[in-house]
Amino acid sequence: MTLPGREELEAARDRIVPDVVAGGLRVLFCGINPSLMTAATGHHFARPGNRFWPVLHLSGFTPRLLRPDEQRELLSYGLGITNVVARATARADELSAEEFREGGRRLDADVARLRPEWLAVVGVTAYRAAFGERSAKIGPQERTVGGSRVWVLPNPSGLNARWTAEAMAEEYARLRAETAPAEG
Repeated sequence: MTLPGREELEAARDRIVPDVVAGGLRVLFCGINPSLMTAATGHHFARPGNRFWPVLHLSGFTPRLLRPDEQRELLSYGLGITNVVARATARADELSAEEFREGGRRLDADVARLRPEWLAVVGVTAYRAAFGERSAKIGPQERTVGGSRVWVLPNPSGLNARWTAEAMAEEYARLRAETAPAEG
């Protein structure tokens, strides 16, 4: 995948990136909002340094490391991707509190329609802002969104230095264990 230049990135500002979704997913991963790199390429979590794809593989959700341009393969594993806020920005701090709240309302409706087993929000701050859950922590949540259970995961952005890829993979693997089909 060829990386876009500065002009292409700036032209991608406010662009909407289509979700990777289908009905009845095991897990619908929900990012904060698309980066300019994601918007310019059309591929979720495309920014170099974002650890989503490696962590997804390390946690056992995918049998091999997928590239962002292979995002549609997630559907074959019962996985999908959406965002709290649909518009692309250079940084999440460019989003308003109202955009997060509106994103939470939209997610509630989308999740009710798609009926994933779990909504996995990647970023506790985004989850808190979208759903008014100020004391939320990483892990499974009490509330449901659109009738689906919610798990808050660490943000895989390379800027999230508090979490190593290995520690993130352990948390993602906890969710994966909850979604594994029952044996028998």
